[in-house]
Amino acid sequence: MSDELLIAPRWLVPVEPAGVTLEGHAVLVRGGTIARVGPRAELETESPHAARIELPDHVLIPGLVNAHTHAAMTLMRGLADDLPLMRWLEDHIWPAEGRHLSHDFVHDGTLVAIAEMLRGGVTCFNEMYMYPEAAARAAVETGMRAAIGMIALEFPTPYANDAQDYLAKGIAMRDEWSPHPLLSFCLAPHAPYTVSDATFDKIGVLAEQLDVPIHMHVHETLDEVTGAVARNGRRPLERLATLGLLSPRLVAVHAVHLDPGEIEALARHGCHVAHCPTSNLKLASGFAPVAKLLDAGVNVALGTDGAASNNRLDLFEEMRLAALLAKAVGQRADVVPAHQALAMATLHGARALGIDARIGSIAPGKAADLVAVNLGSLELSPCYDPVSHLVYAAGRHDVSHVWIDGRPKLVDRRLVGIDTEALRARAARWSAQLRPLH
Repeated sequence: MSDELLIAPRWLVPVEPAGVTLEGHAVLVRGGTIARVGPRAELETESPHAARIELPDHVLIPGLVNAHTHAAMTLMRGLADDLPLMRWLEDHIWPAEGRHLSHDFVHDGTLVAIAEMLRGGVTCFNEMYMYPEAAARAAVETGMRAAIGMIALEFPTPYANDAQDYLAKGIAMRDEWSPHPLLSFCLAPHAPYTVSDATFDKIGVLAEQLDVPIHMHVHETLDEVTGAVARNGRRPLERLATLGLLSPRLVAVHAVHLDPGEIEALARHGCHVAHCPTSNLKLASGFAPVAKLLDAGVNVALGTDGAASNNRLDLFEEMRLAALLAKAVGQRADVVPAHQALAMATLHGARALGIDARIGSIAPGKAADLVAVNLGSLELSPCYDPVSHLVYAAGRHDVSHVWIDGRPKLVDRRLVGIDTEALRARAARWSAQLRPLH
């Protein structure tokens, strides 16, 4: 029996090269890897025994990469809405975590998040939360690709006592799980306002030793920036620069409040930005200067943030908002065209995580992380440009098929190997415990 799979969509958008939409093409998958991309007739002749997936109304794209999330916080979705960031954290989220955070909480919440993300075409997520070993376990159990964060904070939580304890546990987690091919890792200091200079020094050294990115909230709110200036006379990015943390390893999450010099510094040092437009809007954090970042050459990826502050893990929504907000803020209709928005949700995320040699585009030699989107509905007819439809008209409910490493994870909108009713029951049990805090 052949281990080859031939996927034949109506349209194929490889993301690399940029701006290309192919018709009459197919993808040949062999052993979980993309073996060929080419005219369908040629691939059918070369591999006559390959199993075939016919997608006559679909566009095939690379799997979406969620460049920033806190997956387990799906269990706190809607727990405390319509509040500014620090009130939301200090009065609601941190107290809930203090009472309920555990390995099981993170494992179950991450499972729920993975199911949601897979149904929305996300094949890789960049995770920052406590008990990262529980998130790694959930990803491996479901066959999901993930970048698992080794989180660091100065204050205690049920997971760890201090920064040294967080880092020690994170490194032990990485040592245990690093052999798994679907997992990569990041150092994940929470933010400049929760991490000391001494801890940042350790993180800088560890990042070089372990060869991993540094994934951190940076300049999310104006209060964060003005508070830092009031405390020590420096904006957070200036402090990070002094500590030597501006480099191609840095994934700066949010990066909303930036002055021109900071944008230039991010570009000069090859830093990445994980843009989370929905979370920025919901928490009234502001409008990230995406057009200026892109003009400067900064690699901008897309993230959802956690479901407690979004409240969806929906990269289709993030693509649409990122494109529309960039146009309005930059007052330029040509900023973030549809192809670029799709690249931000795929290849740019993979690049930020240092795994773009493996995922992020449909190219021979890369993992077969693929997503089919059905554009055949009445609401999407007619279709002149499938990429325009992906960004401006379609939604996660139009995702029909998902593969990770060539393995089916969603087939005709049905999850493979995930018991959704069991997950609903787990979520309900946690809801009963968390509800009194609401």
